[in-house]
Amino acid sequence: MSQWPSTKAKRVLAALLGIGWSVKRQTGSHKTLSRPGWPDFVFAFHDGEEIGPRMLARIAKHTGLEPSDL
Repeated sequence: MSQWPSTKAKRVLAALLGIGWSVKRQTGSHKTLSRPGWPDFVFAFHDGEEIGPRMLARIAKHTGLEPSDL
């Protein structure tokens, strides 16, 4: 079983903003997030969309997100 629960995109974005990411620019549903010391990350999900465990693990690999941040 994965340590990542399925979560709404709005909650994941809020968690990313909470750990130091900020929205650099936005085009439609594509938000480019930036954080000092990390490469920019494109978050391309609608707020109500459900993000599964595998995708959350991929997001975490690129952003430093932890399951406890959600």
